[in-house]
Amino acid sequence: MITHDIQRFSSHLAAIYSNLAKPVLDVILYNYQLSQNVGAEGLLVLTILVQTTAALLRRVTPPFGAYAATSAQLAGALRHTHSRLAEFAEEIAFMGGEETEKMLVERDYATVVLHERKVLRRRWWFGCAEEGLVKWTWGAFGLVLCAIPVFFKLPGMENVDLGGRTEGFVTNRRLLLSSSDAFGRVMYSYKDLSELAGYTARVSLLLDTMEDIKKGKFEKALVSSASIEENAKILQGRGEVMFSENIEFENVPIVTPNGDILVRSLSFSIKHGQHLLIVGPNGCGKSSLFRILGGLWPVYGGIVRKPPPSEFLLIPQRPYLSVGTLRDQVIYPHNKEDMIARGITDEDLLRILAVVQMDNVVDREGGWDVAREWRDALSGGDKQKIAWARLFYHNPKYAILDEATSLVPPDMEGRMMDHATKLGITLLTVSHRPSLWKYHHMILHYDGQGGYVFTKLDAEKRLAIQQEKQALETKLLDVPKWKARLAELKAVESGDA
Repeated sequence: MITHDIQRFSSHLAAIYSNLAKPVLDVILYNYQLSQNVGAEGLLVLTILVQTTAALLRRVTPPFGAYAATSAQLAGALRHTHSRLAEFAEEIAFMGGEETEKMLVERDYATVVLHERKVLRRRWWFGCAEEGLVKWTWGAFGLVLCAIPVFFKLPGMENVDLGGRTEGFVTNRRLLLSSSDAFGRVMYSYKDLSELAGYTARVSLLLDTMEDIKKGKFEKALVSSASIEENAKILQGRGEVMFSENIEFENVPIVTPNGDILVRSLSFSIKHGQHLLIVGPNGCGKSSLFRILGGLWPVYGGIVRKPPPSEFLLIPQRPYLSVGTLRDQVIYPHNKEDMIARGITDEDLLRILAVVQMDNVVDREGGWDVAREWRDALSGGDKQKIAWARLFYHNPKYAILDEATSLVPPDMEGRMMDHATKLGITLLTVSHRPSLWKYHHMILHYDGQGGYVFTKLDAEKRLAIQQEKQALETKLLDVPKWKARLAELKAVESGDA
């Protein structure tokens, strides 16, 4: 929206000279020549006629300023919808919200089109009236006044060649207007052609890229520390995906879209009902694993056995809240008709919100049908609770939790974990919070160097090791102080001796 407004402002600023300076110059030349022909009285009469018709024109002028503001607002809303779609594309794809988002984009686009059509129709009629009044009516007034000395004898002008003056005035005025209009058209044409060339280059690049994709011709930028030849062998391969109730990876490489290989061969398996905790440093492949499970990224080797993507639901650290009502946030990507078809009522949704202690939000915000910008209306913790309520509404087989409890208290975290387990939802969790260990059965630990460890998770043992590690690290921090104190004692002892 900012870039669009700056462009519009710059265009109007650049047009000030042609839209203001040239007409002012025309008026000066016109009035001067007219005063030489018909005198000040004729100029006064012409001014009164012009001001009268100008006032009439202003009264019938549509509110183009308000139209422009509305156009900017509607275009900004459309771009905002597109930006939301790009920002939360993965979560929308995980939840199958393509049709819902398509409807929202088409709705905003249709609103813009209808408004612009109305503005263009009114601008066309007003342009016809304006052209007829300014160019022809006012010009006719001037020619009538210029003709007065020709047909009527004025005091002091009996021996003047008035016909020659009138002819010269008309000729010069027409030449000036024609030259100015031609020069303006040239400048506008040059700008339009320059913009057209830029747009043509971008569209041509897009079409060429789409043709290359259809033919299977595409290049990846390889940024891995491994050799290009070694990575290329993996990227040329294709793995096999099979649908199964459980999840099993068999010698599957984890590869990013730019060709960086994070894990060369990943193998693990979990059964439905076994909660998996995934830990490791940033950029090691935790989220990449989820994208493969959701069918967003291709499999470059090995065998992946997993349920269909519809059986997964993703809750990221910053959940996606769509444009719509409060009800839409809980049932996304369903609409109210889909919810009723499933036999679920608003009372059922209220009970779901009660599980995450958010049932008061309905009365607080004004009911189920109130529409807001929910990303701004709700706090970070409330957004995560709404996302968990959405999980309980859809009740999939697997839930992918990417730091999904980082903004809620520990007691609420345990409450949501226990309820998900009660519903039979298998949790695949990325988190570094030790409080979550006791809710998981298996752990997949990436070392950040392409290696990993997959084993059973003994929460009590791991927590004891963590506490002992922290205690030792605290003691090690005091070692320099102990050494300094020991040196002081030795120095004192030597001095006494």
